[in-house]
Amino acid sequence: MADFAAPLDARCVAAWKTETWRQQYSKRIKTLAELRNWINVTPNEAEAIQRSEGKYRWSITHHYASLMDADDENCPVRLQAVPNLRELEAAPDAETDPNGDIANRKTNRVVHKYPDRVVLLVTEVCPVYCRHCTRKYHTTDIGGTYFGETEAGSYEQDFAYIAAHPEIRDVLLTGGDPLVYPDDKLYEILRRLRAIRHVEIIRIGTRFPVLLPARITTEFCRMLEEFHPVWLSTHFNHPKEITEESAAACDRLLRHGVPVQNQSVLLKGINDNVHTMRSLLHGLLKIRVRPYYLYHCDNVVGVSHFKTSLQTGQDIMDALTGFTTGFSVPQYIVDTDLGKISASRQVLHRAGDGTVRVENYNGQQRNLGSAVW
Repeated sequence: MADFAAPLDARCVAAWKTETWRQQYSKRIKTLAELRNWINVTPNEAEAIQRSEGKYRWSITHHYASLMDADDENCPVRLQAVPNLRELEAAPDAETDPNGDIANRKTNRVVHKYPDRVVLLVTEVCPVYCRHCTRKYHTTDIGGTYFGETEAGSYEQDFAYIAAHPEIRDVLLTGGDPLVYPDDKLYEILRRLRAIRHVEIIRIGTRFPVLLPARITTEFCRMLEEFHPVWLSTHFNHPKEITEESAAACDRLLRHGVPVQNQSVLLKGINDNVHTMRSLLHGLLKIRVRPYYLYHCDNVVGVSHFKTSLQTGQDIMDALTGFTTGFSVPQYIVDTDLGKISASRQVLHRAGDGTVRVENYNGQQRNLGSAVW
């Protein structure tokens, strides 16, 4: 598991490790003064926090803050959690909704982009507002939202839409982070979805196992058991985030029959090299979390400084494929308003005479003839 530097005020650790998840959530770091108890805030970070006021939300759980290097402003955890001046720079062609959530919204919460599955936007709130969020306008921008109405509105139109579309077999609860809601509220949402006969799979997208693993209580896991099959997708981006606490949270889910898979984002300065990515993927396998997607970072307003080139992502994938356990290698994806598009290198080659050659991880090719095309 990852080591972490002790906060500047050692009393911080003594407090949060003994608190319930609700206490930890309510005591999130939200001010510059509080943050100074954990790290030596640089002038640029302080300015970014001040200039973000009224524009972008930020908060950091004590668990996640405990993973930050107190002195290194380029710490991969700090970069994901602490506001940065580059968020306030205008980037060419940046969008607030590059994946088309608003264009495909059918009700206040339901986004129906694919034929047999929908997104249910539960909330716009998160325990930590990731600086690279693809829904930054929805979650972090104080003036923005993807909801058609309000988060507090009734769910009846959402459940009615899903019930009226028998082609929908898969519902993903996301947000924001659905697990900011208490168990009883989540229970009611899951109960209503499970009552719709054609809904086969319920998925939950949450970063709580990474950001506040105490939220994954035994009681919560037992509640999920009532509604199987339930799958959970989480979001580790760096091996430093794989801690004893996060491993225990994932283990509780697995022991209650909830498969856990991971969706990372390729982020400049955080995980955009083979060594870091391989360490992350191997670390996930050791805690029995299946790597699922590696997303190319979207050109989102306030996020563009995290973008790498597609070539960088393909080079990383080439260095992984064939050189490590097959199911540790995620799918490299570009997410668009047209859907998820594979960004992996082409390994099938059609020659002018109609024959097909395949290429392996070492660049060796084999002719399969023309009948296979």
